[in-house]
Amino acid sequence: MHSQEDSQSLGQKINQIVVHSSDTETMLQQISQTLAESFGVDGCLTTVIDEDGQPHQIGYWYKEEFVTVLQQWQSRELIALLPNQSELIAIERLQTTETEYLTPSQNKPLPFQSVLSIPICFQGKQNGLITLWRLHPYQWSDYEQERVQKAAESLPIVLEQISQANSIASLKQFVHTSTQYQNAVNQLTMASRNTLDLDQILQLAISGTSQSLQVERGLIITLKYSDLLFKNRPKHIIPKAKITVISECKNNFGSPTPINIINFSDQLCDDSSTLNKTFWLSECFLCQQALINAPEPFISNFNNDIEINKHQSKINPVLNIINLPSVLMFPLENQGTVFGFLLMQNSYSRTWKPEELALLELVSVQVSTAIIQNQTLRQVQNLVEERTAQLQRSLEVQSKLYEKTRQQIDQLRQMNKIKDEFIDTISHELRTPLTSMNLAIRMLRTPGISVERKSKYLDILEQQCTQEINLVTDLLRLQKLESNQTPLNLQIIKISSKLNDLVQIHTETWSQRGLNITVTLPERPLSLQTDADSFDRILHELLTNAGKYADSDTNVSVRAIQQGDRIIISVTNIGAAIAPENATDIFDKFRRGHGVTDKAIKGTGLGLALVKSLVQHLNGTIEVASTPIEQSSSAWVCFTLTLPQLPVPN
Repeated sequence: MHSQEDSQSLGQKINQIVVHSSDTETMLQQISQTLAESFGVDGCLTTVIDEDGQPHQIGYWYKEEFVTVLQQWQSRELIALLPNQSELIAIERLQTTETEYLTPSQNKPLPFQSVLSIPICFQGKQNGLITLWRLHPYQWSDYEQERVQKAAESLPIVLEQISQANSIASLKQFVHTSTQYQNAVNQLTMASRNTLDLDQILQLAISGTSQSLQVERGLIITLKYSDLLFKNRPKHIIPKAKITVISECKNNFGSPTPINIINFSDQLCDDSSTLNKTFWLSECFLCQQALINAPEPFISNFNNDIEINKHQSKINPVLNIINLPSVLMFPLENQGTVFGFLLMQNSYSRTWKPEELALLELVSVQVSTAIIQNQTLRQVQNLVEERTAQLQRSLEVQSKLYEKTRQQIDQLRQMNKIKDEFIDTISHELRTPLTSMNLAIRMLRTPGISVERKSKYLDILEQQCTQEINLVTDLLRLQKLESNQTPLNLQIIKISSKLNDLVQIHTETWSQRGLNITVTLPERPLSLQTDADSFDRILHELLTNAGKYADSDTNVSVRAIQQGDRIIISVTNIGAAIAPENATDIFDKFRRGHGVTDKAIKGTGLGLALVKSLVQHLNGTIEVASTPIEQSSSAWVCFTLTLPQLPVPN
């Protein structure tokens, strides 16, 4: 009688729960709590079984003090501890019956020791299961077993209503989901037709698909193969390829069903973007397996920390399997070649339905087509741009050829002008000595010429002959310097003694024109390792040039300093200004300043050309600067010579 009253009271409580519960999830949880409290157990599972005999929906309740014991287990795993049963099972100590009830795959410590479980049947077919457990061994009394059987008799219709409600909800969800899938595909199709922006199409594809499938993260990745012959490889051989993340979407979705008994912490997800991140195919085991498995989709679920830790080192961090261990990779193909993947990830284990895989297949086709079209369009655009650039370059080349031809004509005219000037100069330089020599010879043939006059004419002959020899010698030396046929004879020279000797020679020559020369040297003696003959000739020509073009009664300044391992020597005079456009021309052969003929300044135009060639021969530089003097037609003309220390060759 007492058992019947308890059963009636328990049945009334269950009926009240059914009447007042707003949803099946809450209903199952409250039923589990009511059963657990009525029997005084540590926990209770109320399971709805579908037509295939699989757990369809689970309600659970447990005492809070047992959280740490149960946190490693899921409700479906707890059900799996027991075999398929058609009658009541009462287990006092589960540990002693481990071989009978535990599956070989279980390696966790048991979450409880004592179990009382009874199937619930409706119209001869099981549609539910009640499981009561205690964390410690416990002997279930006949009274408790009888009560749980009575409780089971009050639940078949309730569980059948829940099952039907779930079926209706599933059908509605299927219709809603199908509509979502169709809308996602339609939007992607319209975007592919209406825009050429590949990034926009890819972002729409990955965001629409991941949201429709309730996926926490979606990626689109591409493969760029290094070996163009990768198509002919055996399938198990992994080609060398670089993977790039070209689109990404993150959603704040959790597990769709509360299958964990203990929701002790939220799954953490890295907020940093992986867009445009790259890595090698050889660095990711999952990507390799997905490529081998293509054209079929590749699905991987890491069910526990042990599996994750085992494979983590072989999977690229971009995939973040620590926080998102459930992975589906759907291949993107073109003519049988996999060039990328649609990648879907969740923080919870997931079973993919056929309609979900069908959606991914449609999206993969759209995405593959969009990428191939974009690549083709870019190739066409590149080809057009290349052809346009070639035409532009052709026009530029023609324009440059025209300009070059015009410049060559100008150069020819200039060369003709230089040639005429050279002929005039060289004619003067050759004819004048020859005339003097011819006159001296004729005078020497005069009968009865005195010894003094004979000696004078011989001196003229010798002087003019020497001038001609020097001219020819300079021409030959220039030719050798320009053809790099002159060897270096390196030796250390004292700058001060060299300058003083050269200055002394030119001082005597310049005295008739009232020219003074000053030499400024640092207190520390200067030395230079270079070719002594070339150094002497350079300074001789610079001083000779300064003396030729300096105004009378002015000063010529020679200054030498050391900067690092270089010696810098400047020769400055006051004379005719040098136009900026002629600053480089004066170093050309036979090029002389304007007005030299009018002023009767002797020279061949070879001196500065020889200086430039000798300076280059010594790896140095020569520059000229002309600074006008206020209220004067003259200018400060400064030649700056920079010479390095030349190392002795090995």
